[in-house]
Amino acid sequence: MLSVILAGLAGSVAAIPALAPRQSSSQAYASNNGLSLALSSIQGPVLGGGGANGESTWSLSIDDTSSGYKQTITGFGGAVTDSTVTTFNMLDSDTLSQLLNDLMTSQGASFSLLRHTIGASDLSGDPAYTYDDSGSASNPNLNGFNLGGRGNAMANMLASMKNLNGNTKILGSPWSPPGWMKLNGDIDGNTTCNNLNDGYLTSCPATGPDVASYFAQYFVDYINAYNNIGATIDAITIQNEPLNSQAGYPTMYVYADESADLIQNYVGPALSNAGLGSVQIWALDHNTQYESYAQTVLDNAGQYVNTVAWHCYDGPDWSVLTDIKNQYGNVEQYMTECYTPPASAGADGAWNAPANFVIGPLQNWASGAMSWNIGAQEESDGTFGPHLDGGCTDCQGLVTINSASSYTLNNAYYQIAQFSKFMPTGATVLNGTGSYTYSDGTGVQSVATLNPDGTRSVAIVNNFSNAIYVTLDTASGETWGGNVPEQSTTTWILPASN
Repeated sequence: MLSVILAGLAGSVAAIPALAPRQSSSQAYASNNGLSLALSSIQGPVLGGGGANGESTWSLSIDDTSSGYKQTITGFGGAVTDSTVTTFNMLDSDTLSQLLNDLMTSQGASFSLLRHTIGASDLSGDPAYTYDDSGSASNPNLNGFNLGGRGNAMANMLASMKNLNGNTKILGSPWSPPGWMKLNGDIDGNTTCNNLNDGYLTSCPATGPDVASYFAQYFVDYINAYNNIGATIDAITIQNEPLNSQAGYPTMYVYADESADLIQNYVGPALSNAGLGSVQIWALDHNTQYESYAQTVLDNAGQYVNTVAWHCYDGPDWSVLTDIKNQYGNVEQYMTECYTPPASAGADGAWNAPANFVIGPLQNWASGAMSWNIGAQEESDGTFGPHLDGGCTDCQGLVTINSASSYTLNNAYYQIAQFSKFMPTGATVLNGTGSYTYSDGTGVQSVATLNPDGTRSVAIVNNFSNAIYVTLDTASGETWGGNVPEQSTTTWILPASN
């Protein structure tokens, strides 16, 4: 397993360096296949290009002048699910404190973007739940709204994480609204009529009055409840994977024009009227093949939506994000879900898979990326959870909880940290050239940022089985050269240009 086991005791992560706030010389850090390098300091690149000394070479370039400025970085991180909260709360207080520092502070990964599940997801224990399971279709109201034990635990965990990094943004996404709001009456029972009772789907009989306004109020009540606990909500999507209707775990089907109508005429106005107009509503929250869905929402709910959320599944085409950017100008975009299984899962569990689902979106105008999910434990049957039947069984996540005093930071943690630790909130992505992947999966991918302190970070994914010597030319007139270890993600931090 690609992991490094930490005891979770004070001082146990001394190998994870804190980045100096500013430096006059270059630095480099690497995490490789097998984690013999795990955010490890290595020889930095040299100004002037240096010499390859017989190694294979690769050339990159970045435009670090104003003509090369692209999108602004919001952050990186992962999903806080019931699995995350349940397993993290198994830890003793000292170990939990150490783990949260590893995730949220400069001692560790400096995560600043979190997505959490509003109610149950497939990574929840039985039974599935929402924040109002006591209502009825014949008398729809939210008098029974209550976060419950798991909702309160979720909000408190998010508040603790946000307190450690003031730049943290939280996105909330529901897998299903309360069952009584749906035509089939079920949170997770079946796929027949697995739609909101909002008058849109006429082929299924209505189960009671139209619930669109109550659906909107559900978000208002949820946001207020979380805000009151200190887990301030910055954005929502109205439905996770709206075109994925499954039995066995919570889902709901929402058509594109239905989504636009719900946002434009119900959810958006409800948030505004409740004084929550600063909470963003993001479109889609599904795969890149559903570009037209995002377009429909942007076209018809643009008063409230200026952001698109993308998932990585079914062969993602990240150039779709560039298409959206070209069509809609100042729209923001994020990669909001990609799962992180163990190496035994094959290509999805490859050492470089997490780096790929970060770097591809960044090259195509995304402002951040999040993994699915942050934490789990390995169950006695070899699956990871807790999880519902029918849900993801190999969602290992970034962290595996081993015992009350021990956890494992997995390969995906280190790969994502190669970006999150060195490309801070407010950094500007730079235009660059030289990235290429061959048909056999080898090659080099890279992305660079200009950071708020003037330094420049260059993440380089070397997919070759041999070390390479990379030469980087900058539009500001510099040439840098340095070694990039085989099968590694290496991040160079270059001093501010003169």
